[in-house]
Amino acid sequence: MKTILVTGGAGFIGSHTCVELLNAGYEVVVLDNLINSKEASIDRIKEITGKDAKFYKTDLLDYEDTLKVFSENKIDAVIHFAGLKAVGESVEKPLAYYENNIGGTLNLLKAMKINGCKKIVFSSSATVYGVNNTVPYTEDMPTSATNPYGYTKVMIEQILKDIAFADKEWSVVSLRYFNPIGAHESGLIGENPKGIPNNLVPYIAQVALGKLASLRVFGNDYDTPDGTGVRDYIHVVDLAKGHLAALKYSDANKGFQPINLGTGKGSSVLEVAKAYEKACGKEIPVVITPRRAGDIAWSYADTTLAKKLLGWEAQSGLDKMCADSWNFTVKNPEGI
Repeated sequence: MKTILVTGGAGFIGSHTCVELLNAGYEVVVLDNLINSKEASIDRIKEITGKDAKFYKTDLLDYEDTLKVFSENKIDAVIHFAGLKAVGESVEKPLAYYENNIGGTLNLLKAMKINGCKKIVFSSSATVYGVNNTVPYTEDMPTSATNPYGYTKVMIEQILKDIAFADKEWSVVSLRYFNPIGAHESGLIGENPKGIPNNLVPYIAQVALGKLASLRVFGNDYDTPDGTGVRDYIHVVDLAKGHLAALKYSDANKGFQPINLGTGKGSSVLEVAKAYEKACGKEIPVVITPRRAGDIAWSYADTTLAKKLLGWEAQSGLDKMCADSWNFTVKNPEGI
């Protein structure tokens, strides 16, 4: 039975991936510093699966503690989610983002190398496509970014590519996510941000609960069907299953391979708000505000490679994503 280390495993995507791993028969070790997550997520994972995930409250910036996780466990592969992830905050605190995301990853990779673990699935992002590529995004396009958070993903991909080139024993899959939303259908785990949410659907959920007065929409004058930005939203459970497919791919393939995980089609901000209204049975008041710097009109994936290499494609539509999000929100109005 293989043991998988999941960094950031108490977070949104990480916790859902732990559920899928445990259900598939893997042993799971979670490393998380709990800066933007809660240890209660680990208990919820056990409640869903009936299985334990071994938990370490550890920060990747602490190299000795990171090494300890490897010395105490025979790790076969790593799924690396851990990192700061708020775009706006990264602009305000670039040094913190570069130190945490890149420094933590370097410590992880050094610990992996020392312990002979050379398989990693990395949590990358569609932000690596920058603003100069045209949709749908394909994995062979040049990468760039518009903010420090995005550049940490670009830089880490380059580091991983260089490692795989230098040592042919490495298997690296860099999964470029688009916009994960939704929650586990049990309502036990879901997106659980601290403070005012940065992402669209948790923000809408707070409006639906009455905690926020209205949804701010940044610009309605884009060249899109209704003038609001279009993004490729993907159910978090579909995304989690994509990580299992990537693990299996890494067993049989060496080198560095970027792969998009999305649905291959986009939904506008107003379409998501309408779908959420349908899910919760309430009106979502909308206030139009000016565009944000760096935002683009369209972003969606070409998913051909995921189907070809992983045998994976998204299953859930927008209505299901919003219904599961609302179910989690109603059951956890104050978060986990």
